[in-house]
Amino acid sequence: MASDAVRSFLGFLAYERGLSPRTRAAYANDLAAFAAFLRPGGGEPDWRAVRGADLVRFLGKCRADGLAETTRARRLVALKGFFGYLRGEGRVDADPAASVAQPRRSRILPHALPQEATDRFFAAAAGDARESLRDRAILELLYGCGLRASELAEMPLDAVRFEDALVRVTGKGSKTRLVPLGSKAEAALRAYLNEARPAFGPAPGEPRLFLGRGGKGLSRQSVWKIVKARAVEAGLPPDVSPHWLRHTFATHLLAHGAPVRAIQEMLGHADIGTTQIYTHVDADRLAAVVKRFHPRG
Repeated sequence: MASDAVRSFLGFLAYERGLSPRTRAAYANDLAAFAAFLRPGGGEPDWRAVRGADLVRFLGKCRADGLAETTRARRLVALKGFFGYLRGEGRVDADPAASVAQPRRSRILPHALPQEATDRFFAAAAGDARESLRDRAILELLYGCGLRASELAEMPLDAVRFEDALVRVTGKGSKTRLVPLGSKAEAALRAYLNEARPAFGPAPGEPRLFLGRGGKGLSRQSVWKIVKARAVEAGLPPDVSPHWLRHTFATHLLAHGAPVRAIQEMLGHADIGTTQIYTHVDADRLAAVVKRFHPRG
């Protein structure tokens, strides 16, 4: 059970910062892991007694336990936020996390599918069955609008504005953005809404756009399973995920001359530095072109 200090912090993240339930749950797990590290026998640690060295030792144990670099980085973010909050509330005299530097994360280039593979992906969901029409619309929206799986799963019916060719997307921190709806994504979405969604027998009052069995909205996990199943049918790598389509959306836009700032807005990145990783992807593509076709490549 979370301590009073942790519950108070999580409430602050929900009502003052507007962080999503999934992010708050991840932070809660991170803080529970740190509390168990400090007090293996259970009970609430004395937060005033925590020092920077305790955080360093905890992160070292996380590394030794084989936790991914991204998970360790998030745990430090959670700890920094927690102790910064406690310091601001006067619950601790000093912030032990202030002296712990955030490690420089290695640059991990996102996966992106070539155009031919993208076309095969969509072809895997061809057909007039309700599942095929739904899955085709899901793939077209993920790729055509650069959505996260959670954004698509939680999208309500009224988020689609056909008259303006836009979709309203609610992203991290409950921030909303408008993303253009391309012609192929629009056609797939209209076919789903007109022919397939009614066939799923929407549950009374179900607001979500995409439905599964029982007429209830799809979960994020269901979207992942659909994408992976269609990827297997298309003969694509088994680790293809919804995020691959999001990355492919950004990479293809950049390759055809779209400004990085516009891609940032459509992806919903708060920091343009996050979006600029796609410039590295495109640079790698250009280098491969030179190597293949230049006489002295």
